[in-house]
Amino acid sequence: MSGTATLLVELVTEELPPKALRRLAEAFANAIHAGLGARGLLADTSATAVFATPRRLGVTITGVALQSAPKAFRQKLLPVSVAFDAAGAPTPALTRKLAQLGIDDAASLTRASDGKAESLFHAGIAPGVPLATVLQAALDEAIAGLPIPKVMAYAAEGGYYNDVKFVRPAHRLVALHGADIVPLRALHLDAGRVTSGHRFASRGDLEIPNADAYAPLLEAEGKLTPSLAVRRDAIIAGLHGAAGDATVLMPDALLDEVTALVESPAVYGGSFDAAFLDVPQECLILTMQQNQKYFALADAGGKLVNRFLVVSNIVTSDPRAIVHGNERVLRARLTDAKFFYDYDRRQPLASRVGKLDSVVYHNRLGSQGERVKRLRAIARQLAPLVGADPAMADRAAGLAKADLVSDMVGEFPELQGTMGRYYALHDGEPSDVADAIAEHYAPRFAGDMLPAGPVAQTVALADKLESLAGLFGIGQLPTGDKDPFALRRAALGVIRILVEKRIATHVAPLVTIAFASFDGIAGFGDARADVLAFLNERLRGYLRDQGYTANQVSAVVDGAASEYYRVPERLKAIRAFEALPEAPALAAANKRIVNILRKAGIAVGHGDKVPMDVDDALLAPGAERALVQAFAALADDVDRRTAAGDWTGALVALAGARAVVDAFFAEVMVMADDPALRANRLKLLHSVAATMNRVADIGKLAQ
Repeated sequence: MSGTATLLVELVTEELPPKALRRLAEAFANAIHAGLGARGLLADTSATAVFATPRRLGVTITGVALQSAPKAFRQKLLPVSVAFDAAGAPTPALTRKLAQLGIDDAASLTRASDGKAESLFHAGIAPGVPLATVLQAALDEAIAGLPIPKVMAYAAEGGYYNDVKFVRPAHRLVALHGADIVPLRALHLDAGRVTSGHRFASRGDLEIPNADAYAPLLEAEGKLTPSLAVRRDAIIAGLHGAAGDATVLMPDALLDEVTALVESPAVYGGSFDAAFLDVPQECLILTMQQNQKYFALADAGGKLVNRFLVVSNIVTSDPRAIVHGNERVLRARLTDAKFFYDYDRRQPLASRVGKLDSVVYHNRLGSQGERVKRLRAIARQLAPLVGADPAMADRAAGLAKADLVSDMVGEFPELQGTMGRYYALHDGEPSDVADAIAEHYAPRFAGDMLPAGPVAQTVALADKLESLAGLFGIGQLPTGDKDPFALRRAALGVIRILVEKRIATHVAPLVTIAFASFDGIAGFGDARADVLAFLNERLRGYLRDQGYTANQVSAVVDGAASEYYRVPERLKAIRAFEALPEAPALAAANKRIVNILRKAGIAVGHGDKVPMDVDDALLAPGAERALVQAFAALADDVDRRTAAGDWTGALVALAGARAVVDAFFAEVMVMADDPALRANRLKLLHSVAATMNRVADIGKLAQ
């Protein structure tokens, strides 16, 4: 080996878990790149290529040096007082240290201060480290750090004990620097240059002449596409080409999984009996995607057609046998789905509610049947606040979980709610009730659609608030990154519904209603304050994601569990206020006022109204009287504007008070020695602060 060249490292294994293949491949490549880079073997122009197939993890890196460059070093050994005795002779401690380093004479050492005392230092030039040594360490680190979903123990070739641990049994290790083998060993394998091609189509074992020939050789002789990204793009192009006028239903998760399942993709089209289209298309799509890894097709209107696409691992000019085989398998699957659907509809949805009493929700909170009773109680009380019919909300909440005991949802849990809607409509339930059954789980994920109608919004809020109240009440709070009951998602769902659907109610009464439904449950605690704090914390994150700054969010949210739907309006007003030239000075003054009041034991909350209850006889002429007059007029103006929802106008009006506020602090001593005078001025500032903070705590903008 000589100079710089392209490096190849590859592990050939048994079939790797497809859902984890991308993460494994990227982690493997990144770790080796990082290990070489940290040890000085890479150039600034070195480029990394990631390779992954169902049976391999590979990486190539260009511009890898044969040996790291020599490196200057300076090593502290011992304090001089420890290294030499009183006569100046080396102590045993220094002698041992020199022996460890292979230094014959202490005269080669230098003396210098380490900032505390004079010490001995050993300096020199460390020779470069060979690639084999560096790569062995980097490979070991890469294997140890892989995000393996489940480790498998197996016996090495010729072994008798399962003493090797990896994601799947590894059969070959390839390591080439240019055309030369790098002598490595990992997973009981010695590095070589022989790899494996396509399981069926390859001409056999492949000997790689040099690292740059790796991908071209696998493609030409191995009959496979080693790059995960290139293979994915080829599959997408093949799907679009085979779809014709139809639209391919192509979720990323399915596309990634199929890409990880094949080495040389080929897309073929099949069909199924149109009679199966009578089954809800959600069932058909899940059957195709989850059970068979097929891609469903829809027409221009989004309606499923009786065709599907399969990504095969075999390229052939006559795919009829492949297509017919997949059609037979799919027919059996769709027959099962149709049976579940038809059988479920024989029994009214309402008749299934009683079965929920035997389904455990939580061992401390009872069954799903008991939970449904709580949902009904919460929904009836929430309905007037949301603008829904209480009777309709009660009916929807009562049926919301009934499809959990249906055969179709038993087969496909992802269809809970969706199948309840179909069954409710089949039973003649009102559309609002059916829609609420389907939508009460929403939003299920970030960016998901919200429940559309008032009844659905009511039941969705009831469902999420019941979860929050119940689990907080028994102390099952999220910790760190662990949230087994998805309470963060539930809280964000409550926030999004209240904010984005503009539901004009305070959040605290909603939480109180939810907690009241748990009356009589042993060991259940009143954690309303904790739930409100949790909601407010999620609200802060939600608003930060909307592009507002931490100070802007704090100005509106801190200390106030209020009408969430008005928070975005207030934030827009705050943003407009900050653009005014008077804003920084007024925010600083407000912060000063609040701090003075806080030290005096007077709390100020934004949104409060505090009358100007001061003794005129104690007011000093000039700045103090001017402040009273200005805010007596401003208070009425700000109240009118906030009552009308003109938050921006209220803050703009306040900006005009900057001069009188500045003059007051320049001329008036608030904390006067005279107790009566001091109390009067604190009352004045309390009223001023309440007016300034009617929209938000603008003092937070000065932080």
